[in-house]
Amino acid sequence: MGNPVGEKMVGFLKKKETQTEAPLKKPEEYDIRKRPDRVGRYFKKYTKTFVFDEFSEAYLKRVNKIDFMRGVPIPLRKQDMEEFKGGEGLKVLHIAENMAWILGIDPKFQYADKYIEFMDKLFHKKIVMSLVKEGRDAAEEKDYDNAAIHFRAALCLSPDNLHALYSYARVCRELYLGSNNEEYVGRFKAEAMEYFELVVEGYPRFGQAYYYLGYAYLNMGLYTKAKLTWEQYLKKSNVMKDKKEIRTRLSQIEQPVEIEKGYTAILATRYEEGIRILEPYLKTNFKDWWPMSYYLGIAYTALDRNSDAIASFKRVLSINGSHVESMDELAAIYGASGDTENESKYRKKAELLRSGGHKEKKGGK
Repeated sequence: MGNPVGEKMVGFLKKKETQTEAPLKKPEEYDIRKRPDRVGRYFKKYTKTFVFDEFSEAYLKRVNKIDFMRGVPIPLRKQDMEEFKGGEGLKVLHIAENMAWILGIDPKFQYADKYIEFMDKLFHKKIVMSLVKEGRDAAEEKDYDNAAIHFRAALCLSPDNLHALYSYARVCRELYLGSNNEEYVGRFKAEAMEYFELVVEGYPRFGQAYYYLGYAYLNMGLYTKAKLTWEQYLKKSNVMKDKKEIRTRLSQIEQPVEIEKGYTAILATRYEEGIRILEPYLKTNFKDWWPMSYYLGIAYTALDRNSDAIASFKRVLSINGSHVESMDELAAIYGASGDTENESKYRKKAELLRSGGHKEKKGGK
């Protein structure tokens, strides 16, 4: 599909669309240097490719207005050391690129403020789009770690930049789609979703972000949010092919949206309403959605329909045999009715799962 994160964004956005149209959240929620870094751990390995040295007095005199860099460790690739120490030295742009890597790897790096001041002093805001372009070029080559690091560096210099926000969200999506590691996928999935949310919050007229945010919600099982987001996309986009695709998706999630309404009703203690919505779906292709049976079980329990609750929680376990919460509910119901044998049975199963002991008996009953 062409550039995985660029989509020729530069050029078709009007100038006013590259400026935030609405205030973003508090800095600690959108500024990559202030918000929690849930994915930085996966880039730390790249610090091993750098060593650190300092600018010489001769260099500081040769390059104007960078006295603030005196005593600041400068990141160098190991192959840079000879040039850095030698007569000609390294080009400033090369040093800035190394600094960008450190910023992208760890936005909270001890000397991040100095690096940002250095880059801004010598290149001004132009360097932000240069970093975004490098990131997109790397994404085109499917070098997604490289791309993410450049987008993160751009966000260090300009936390609300549309191109950097959107491109970073896109590459986070590519990273989790390419992994089978559950924790890795979960962290990058959450990162992508939050950055797409930041884009639509700050740039509500930028339609393409709604397209991907809808998919992010869908992948999290948030069907109502996906529906509302895609409806916004249809209003804001002129890409007919993608609009046709999204209309198809909306028709496909009509029933999941209704099922989610049932969950929501039960969570809001509107138990009879939730049961009325969900029960008919037990006779459809959605009967194997174990969360539906779990929430029905919760509603039945609240209404003292214990036999229905037991049947629902057991149905959950027939689909998802390690669902500890259903075991807890069964143990509580049996305990309240004086059935100590079944109470003990389900409590022991739940405890075994929580302790991880079930892994040692893999394949057993």
